[in-house]
Amino acid sequence: MRDTGTFIADAYELGAGPWTMTPVARGALGQIWKLSGNGTAWAVKELLFEKDEPDVGTEAALRDAAETLGISAPRLLADRTGSHVVRLPEGSWAKLYDWVDGTAADPSDPEILSWCGRTLAILHTAGEGPSGTPSGWYERCNPESDWAELLGRVERAGLPWAAELSRFVTSTAVDLARHVCPSSPGDVVTSHLDLRPQNVLVGPDGPVLLDWDNAGPVSAERELARAVYVWSGGNRFDADAARCLVRAYRDAGGRAVVKSVDAFSMLFATDLNYVYVQAECAVDPAVTAEQRAFGSREAVAKLRGLPDLTAVVRLAETLRGEW
Repeated sequence: MRDTGTFIADAYELGAGPWTMTPVARGALGQIWKLSGNGTAWAVKELLFEKDEPDVGTEAALRDAAETLGISAPRLLADRTGSHVVRLPEGSWAKLYDWVDGTAADPSDPEILSWCGRTLAILHTAGEGPSGTPSGWYERCNPESDWAELLGRVERAGLPWAAELSRFVTSTAVDLARHVCPSSPGDVVTSHLDLRPQNVLVGPDGPVLLDWDNAGPVSAERELARAVYVWSGGNRFDADAARCLVRAYRDAGGRAVVKSVDAFSMLFATDLNYVYVQAECAVDPAVTAEQRAFGSREAVAKLRGLPDLTAVVRLAETLRGEW
């Protein structure tokens, strides 16, 4: 990737180099690279599935607004033309960020949990006002007929996890889908939408929030509920951790209230949709073999880590006493 690194360095006027690109992590939306040269380092996010130029206006605006309120986040840099995305020679789109050194966030640390609650409250405050309609990714899931058709394709492809998918389609998918529905317009804010431990690094000056790609309209209650589930331990949640996060959110001015299990609609929708799109990718002849293998791995991992409805009901009951 040396030539690609040179191309990016030229587009962003980073200097002569030499520049090298090292793969760091692969996510659902793309590949993260470390661009190194001249004693500096930058983070490159290559968007593998964007055919048209991505709109990063919401991401950039929310990130900048949040920074003025005290949330630390890597800068999204503009190239020599003022654009926040560049088209790589390979045809994919890429964004350039500050490189962040740090350690993974520890969800068991009360200080980190309090930071998470405060940060979510700040984001919801910064994102108040006209926000638009949340994406269907967070508010809807596929009907049973779509799952049946996808299961047939997985079975015909002979994938070893077809039986596991079959059990999921007739049980968990049905149970969780009952709690997925559109949110109330009065609860919608513009926010990060992916505040989870994997997107937080703790540097010398404290936590840094990464991965603002999904920034957009969302139900504040549902984003809070999903964050509490993820940060407090999922199906084996720690009640004290959940309360710690919620109290920090409330004390920082957060207005959302988790009223019932239906507040976890976003959690259920995103997990159901993630299984669907990754399983679909695993049997898509139009993508590369590497992408199909990634889809297969991700589908299986999510199938084995889905929310347990009974546990989520208990979590909702735990939170009910916090307001």
